[in-house]
This record gives sequence, structure tokens and C-alpha cells, in this order.
Amino acid sequence: MHRSIHSSRRCLLARRALLARLRAFLFCLLGLMPALAQAAPIKVVATVPALASLARDIGGDRVEVTSLSLATQDPHFVDARPSLALALNRADLLLAVGLELELGWLPTLLTGARNPRVQVGGPGYVDCSMAAMLRGVITGPIDRAHGDVHAGGNPHYLFDPHNALRVGKLIAERLSAIDPEGSAIYAANERAFAESLNRRVADWQARLKPLKGRPIIAYHSSWLYLAEWIGLREVAFIEPRPGIAPTPSHVARVIATGRAEGVRAILQETFYADSTSRLIADKLGAKLLRLDGGPNTRRGESYADHMERVVAALIEAMAPAVQSSKEARP
Repeated sequence: MHRSIHSSRRCLLARRALLARLRAFLFCLLGLMPALAQAAPIKVVATVPALASLARDIGGDRVEVTSLSLATQDPHFVDARPSLALALNRADLLLAVGLELELGWLPTLLTGARNPRVQVGGPGYVDCSMAAMLRGVITGPIDRAHGDVHAGGNPHYLFDPHNALRVGKLIAERLSAIDPEGSAIYAANERAFAESLNRRVADWQARLKPLKGRPIIAYHSSWLYLAEWIGLREVAFIEPRPGIAPTPSHVARVIATGRAEGVRAILQETFYADSTSRLIADKLGAKLLRLDGGPNTRRGESYADHMERVVAALIEAMAPAVQSSKEARP
């Protein structure tokens, strides 16, 4: 009888001790909840890899970044998959190129996302073209005969690293607006990014100086900003109008222009078919440079890494022609 009473008391005391420990654990857990909530990363979605790379550079550990497209995809035409709408549904910030580059697919994804934060005009929607110095703005009337043109300006502005610096500052400002506690970190990251990229730009410009004034042919009007930054001359486009396939007569004119100008490099993104470009390159004895439209962020490539690849490819393709031109002078 006494053993039974003592055993019951011990069980009761053990249960009370266990409940006390559970209460203490839950109290601590509740106390940690605000800190855990604060530690959750800001979810940033970018329409193209270059913007995703800039967001990672500026946001650091405080952000989780997703790109809706790949560097090997044409950003005009992205499949509006449900998984992309889900990423937008969870997003705190959306970085768009703007200038109607994403017009064919982003509105559909935003409708499916049902996230008011990142809708156009929402606190988390960022049109990054607002920070860029734009080229190719069309002021007169346009129609489909002009091809796939962007009246507000050429949307490939991130091929000029000075625009990347401007966009980086904008990203830091918008991250600070939605995450004030991280504003000092974003500002510091933006300064470090700008200092690093400015050093790279100075190096690139020194290496590219011999190419200034040299002619190139481009497949699409993607390289306007790159050409103006370096000082290259775009003497012909393989597309007669943006987004319109070349005809045999147009190809003949491009070859004639290339011969007259002494073109030694043709630039084209990897997502375009290259049979016509290879034909023209063979006829001219030029090198076809097939380049990704942005950094391969899935492999950890940054914006600056990708620009280094572009610069190195141009120098490799065009420097021999520059040297031959110098040697031919009397």
C-alpha cells in the first residue's frame, strides 16, 4: 500500500517537472519567434539573371533571389509556368527590366501570382529601367512594320556597366524601403559593389581601348549599349528589323557592308539560331561570338564575371584585326 502511494507521488512529481520544463521551453520559443521572423530572408524575384545577380550583390545574406529566366533564354519569350507564378506569389520584391521587354509573359504570371505587393504600382514592384540612361528611344509613330521595337528605349541597358551601377543603387534603395532594419547593410553592400565594379570598368576600358571605332555586325539590336560604351560601330544587323527573320537579299546586303567595312566580329546571343550568322561570318572571314544574354547565375556567375567573358571574347576576336590594321599603315 505504501509502495503504491510513493510510486504515485513520484509519477505525479515527474509529470509536474516535465510540464514545468515544457512551459519553460515554450516560453523561450515564443520569445525567439520575433527574432526568427526577422531572420527570414527578403524574397526577391528578378525577371532576368543580370538583375538577379545585382540583387544578390546588394542584398547579401538578407535576401533570397530567384530569376524567372535563364541566361540562355530569350527574355522576350519566357514560358509562363505555374512554378514561376508561385515564386511571384511569395515575393517581397520584383525586379523587372521594363520597357516592355517582359510584356509577352510577365503580366500573365502576375495575374496568376495574386500577390498585391509585386503588382505594377505596388510597393514591391521595381521597374529598373527608371534608373538607367536609355538609348534608342522612339518619339515618332511606330507600327508592326518596324518589328519588335521598344518605343521607350532599348531594354538591353545592362550591357553598359554604368547602368548596372545605377540599377544597383536603385535596388539598395528599394530593399531598404521594405526592410528598414537592413538599410545600413544594403548601403554598405552597394558601396562595395560600386567600388569593385568601377575597378573592373577601368580595367576593361583600358583593355578595350584599341577596339574603339572598329566595326561589328550584330544579329539583334541587343548590343547598342555595349557598342556605345566601348566605342564600336554597329554597321549592320542580320535581322532587317528587330524580331524579323533575314531574307536572302538582306543577307547579301549585310555581307556587302561587312566586306566594305572590314568587319571581323559578329555578335549574337546564344538563344538565336546561328546558321545565317555562320554563313555571313564565313563569307567575311569574321568570328561569330555567341554570347549568353546575362550571367549564368545557376553556376554562381556574377554580373561582373559575365561582362569579363564578353570583354575577353571581343578582345580575342578583334585584337588581331586591329594589329593587322596598324601593321598595314605606312
